[in-house]
Amino acid sequence: MKAVVVGGGLAGSEATWALAERGIAVTLREMRPVKTTAAHQTDRLAELVCSNSFKSVEPANAHGLLKAEMRRLGSMVLDAADGARVPGGAALAVDRVAFSQAVHDRLTSHPAITILRGEVTELESPGIVATGPLTSEALAAAIARRLDARALAFFDAIAPIVSADSLDTVRLFRASRYGKGSGDDYWNAPLTEVEYDALVTALRTGEQYQPHHEFDRTPYFEGCLPVEEMAARGRDVLRFGPMKPVGLGTDAFAVVQLRQEDRAGQMWNLVGFQTRLKVPEQQRVFRMIPGLEHAEFLRFGSIHRNAYINSPRALTAHLS
Repeated sequence: MKAVVVGGGLAGSEATWALAERGIAVTLREMRPVKTTAAHQTDRLAELVCSNSFKSVEPANAHGLLKAEMRRLGSMVLDAADGARVPGGAALAVDRVAFSQAVHDRLTSHPAITILRGEVTELESPGIVATGPLTSEALAAAIARRLDARALAFFDAIAPIVSADSLDTVRLFRASRYGKGSGDDYWNAPLTEVEYDALVTALRTGEQYQPHHEFDRTPYFEGCLPVEEMAARGRDVLRFGPMKPVGLGTDAFAVVQLRQEDRAGQMWNLVGFQTRLKVPEQQRVFRMIPGLEHAEFLRFGSIHRNAYINSPRALTAHLS
């Protein structure tokens, strides 16, 4: 038997491995690096472009239960994630480079898997299409034609990453929310009410990246709003959201958390600080955070467009 999988992200990589392990010869089609996207930076399979967190591993919630079920089914992606895990409290956080390299190496070395690079512009049948929200325009149009359903879209944002050496750790403290994980997995920057209000004002007034008016027509993903959009929605939105101080053993008015990005602990991302601020503004505004006055940015935040299938129109009540 033979199969074709289009898209070498998380879902496509998992599907390819599952088929190959069951004795099916698989051709995996991935357009990078022949054609890239607005968010990818490498040609590796299963590259993580946004957060390095796979969210909770606790089986009492949906995220953790899904992972538990995937592990019982022999998930290759979760096995690679476990091997690349970095401290993240109750979340499965990974070293994004080590993770994608592990998935990439397994797929490229499997004797039943052939990888073809280059853009796919028409649907192949039968086959699995797993190109995700960064599907190329041509293939997205082909999918819409096949489903007779107009595609949906929203804008997603990426948070900045700073170097550990540039942090003033005297002004920070180590802790995980409610002591989960090892109890001290995150760096935390406590803010007074005055510091918080100054940061909110700076976020509201900072110059934003607006390449064209499409940003104003397409909605944001409510689960990953730019930090300046949250600030604009109300003074207290951030301190009851990603900057909430609860569960950290502090009486600070608000807290900014930094999560480890790599095994060596040299890279830290600003949790919940995905942004569309221009680069000079990111440097100015985020250096207002206590302990980040001299922060060296290893990756600046950015925004990109995600495309999705209009599933209620394209699928039946039985998901077929």
